[in-house]
Amino acid sequence: MTKNRENKKTEKPFSFRGKNLLVLVIICYIVLFFVNSQLAVDSLQKSGKVLAKILPIFGLVIVFTASINYFLRPKQIAKHLGKEAGIKGWLWSMAGGVISHGPIYAWFPLLEDLREHGMRDALIVVFIYARAIKVPILPIMVDYFGWTFTLALSFYILVGSILQGWLLELFEKSIKNRGDGY
Repeated sequence: MTKNRENKKTEKPFSFRGKNLLVLVIICYIVLFFVNSQLAVDSLQKSGKVLAKILPIFGLVIVFTASINYFLRPKQIAKHLGKEAGIKGWLWSMAGGVISHGPIYAWFPLLEDLREHGMRDALIVVFIYARAIKVPILPIMVDYFGWTFTLALSFYILVGSILQGWLLELFEKSIKNRGDGY
């Protein structure tokens, strides 16, 4: 009974985000349809093609999020990506960022879910920053720019990801110490 109450407290209601943007886009399409109906139809067709391309990515992210919710408990996540994570948390975030593919916005729901389960904001920054390294593009970079340039750039991106995460933690601590909150 107590466990059931805890689950109800932590569940958050579904909220449709972006409804204002959706309404604005629909209004723009309606106006465009009256101004230039052929252009509106062409635009809708292209939008449909883009949606068809990103739906599998969204599906994958939903499966990842559901798997995390099913298999991992908040204590497990906090151990690897939470306040007590240590160097392993930074390394896991960097590795995750490097190997992740697809548009970044497709990863936001998963990152939000991990954050709710205890992932530090700094590690989210590291993940997002490290995404600048694209594994499939590394061979092309080596071909165009050589090993030295590719390795140096990748190294600086990874160092930059850690630096950005560390700076965010400093910023959060300074705000917390002032008592302003955010």
